[in-house]
Amino acid sequence: MQVQLKQIIVPPGQQLLMTDVSWQMYEQLLEEYAEKRGARINYSQGVLEIMVPLPEHEDNKIIISNLVEILLEELDIEFRNLASTTFKSEIMQQGLEADSCFYIENEAIVRGKKRIDLTVEPPPDLAIEIDITSRTRFNNYQALVVKELWRFNGTKLEINVLQAGQYIQVTESPHFPMLPLLNQVIPQYLEQSKVEGRNKTMKAFRAWVRTQIEER
Repeated sequence: MQVQLKQIIVPPGQQLLMTDVSWQMYEQLLEEYAEKRGARINYSQGVLEIMVPLPEHEDNKIIISNLVEILLEELDIEFRNLASTTFKSEIMQQGLEADSCFYIENEAIVRGKKRIDLTVEPPPDLAIEIDITSRTRFNNYQALVVKELWRFNGTKLEINVLQAGQYIQVTESPHFPMLPLLNQVIPQYLEQSKVEGRNKTMKAFRAWVRTQIEER
């Protein structure tokens, strides 16, 4: 039996899990949902997850992504932010849409490419998930070998690094080892943005990063 888009209703802030979903059905839903991009779809070994984010979720995603962009700009590191691009591999039976994802050390490999094939190109180097209404499942990220995953639950930022196929929570990002305690600093600036606004917060964060670099 095939599931059609009109049969699926997921309220904002809610998550739907479906089991025994074939790869063909997953790709069908991706195609149907292409015109309804409020939803995010993840797939892992027959388990399909559909989530519709709240405005708070999107705000946190955008601000944290902006902060990461400032870090990379100030460190003069080339990057490519592919936001919520769908990454999938039929061979691995995995598909995911991160809240935000960055190519950093592998940026040159995917620079300018309109499509990314995970059987040829590497996965993103850093992914960000906002876990306000649901908890990120590690399966997809582990299988696709995304080396660093950040998870923000509304108050706390977790930095996870892939080691021997498992994610280990750490206090320092391997991509920004010269900037300690990012897991504490980023939530502080995120809260600041809700009071002072985005632009003022970004300027303050950029100034902080420059100070940290000068003190190295």
